[in-house]
Amino acid sequence: MSLTISAGITLSDDEWTITAIRAQGAGGQNVNKVSSAIHLRFSIQASSLPPIYKERLLALSDSRITNDGDIVIKAQSHRTQEKNRAEAVQRLYDIIIEVTKVKKPRRATKPSLSAKNKRLNTKTIRGKTKTLRKVNPQE
Repeated sequence: MSLTISAGITLSDDEWTITAIRAQGAGGQNVNKVSSAIHLRFSIQASSLPPIYKERLLALSDSRITNDGDIVIKAQSHRTQEKNRAEAVQRLYDIIIEVTKVKKPRRATKPSLSAKNKRLNTKTIRGKTKTLRKVNPQE
């Protein structure tokens, strides 16, 4: 099973390690016997990704990325190992696709003159309303 990121970038399944572990939480008798949760570990440095993708992945402030540069994903929402494995690989794909997108730079803007005037008028009206609520407005 390989993971196609884009037209020229494909990750083979030997680039990540998958370990079956016991799932946490409630689940009845079955949860204590079956290792249905999946622990996926993907080394960013050792992968065949282009260097720009590696840099962006390592720069992410994601709790799933360790200090050693490994992505660790734990999938345990499904009852079967196969579905959890597919979900873990999908999450890895989502993380990698997230860094491939180039974010549009934010341009600083100013509020318009009418927006400023509207804000100030609203403040004035609100202040007058509060003044009229006082027991003795002359004080």
